[in-house]
Amino acid sequence: MTHDIHSRAERLEALGRIMDTLDILRVKCPWDAKQTNESLRPNTIEEVYELCQALLDENPSEIRKELGDVLLHILFYSKIASEKGQFDIADVADALNDKLIFRHPHVFGQEKADTAEKVIQNWEEIKLRERGGNRTVLAGVPAALPALVKAFRVQEKAANVGFDWQSPEQVWDKVREEIGEVSEAIASGDSADIEAEFGDLLFSVINAARLYKVNPENALERTNRKFIARFNFIEAQANAAGRHIRDLSLDEMEDLWQRAKTEAKHD
Repeated sequence: MTHDIHSRAERLEALGRIMDTLDILRVKCPWDAKQTNESLRPNTIEEVYELCQALLDENPSEIRKELGDVLLHILFYSKIASEKGQFDIADVADALNDKLIFRHPHVFGQEKADTAEKVIQNWEEIKLRERGGNRTVLAGVPAALPALVKAFRVQEKAANVGFDWQSPEQVWDKVREEIGEVSEAIASGDSADIEAEFGDLLFSVINAARLYKVNPENALERTNRKFIARFNFIEAQANAAGRHIRDLSLDEMEDLWQRAKTEAKHD
């Protein structure tokens, strides 16, 4: 079912209503009134993850709901800042608009960019030139990012300035090399060396995914969900037979695992 797109005036009016509601809550609701940047931050992280879950599920109603929750946090932080005389949501929107125009000279200026890859390359070069912006290529990667996402982003940024494999096929020699080094580290029994080599192996596999246009975070999450569904199937079958999953033999678990795979294909 398609949804009628609201007019620009209707969209602005809807945003105005939620800002008015937030203004009232900030004064009249004890919980909303006591919130600070620090108290909201953990909830913001949770809301972003819930949005990511809805996006993976490709569920439009959930995506709409979670986008609303994230939008509330953006408005809330802006409201807190306005109370401190720092900035308000208009300043946030104006700064974003200015940045988008400045970083898209191929649309609003004279530069050329005929491919998405060229746009990304220009974007990184522009960010390096921005006054007060990042002074090094990798400085813009947040230190608090999860390790898998951080690895992907630093690889992307390095590639955007030319530090990359000439062809995707070349990365497999590196992956095989890292597998060999993991084996050597395991044979040595040095736990610190084993951890370091596993890190190198994971980094190289993430690099391979990037080169083949696969987002490793999305790929791994889909595999996580697939594993959970199949494992839950094994457990459910054991429970239905009046047994605990621990009581199943490995061969029985494998048979049920294959059944789970087959039934998933027919869903």
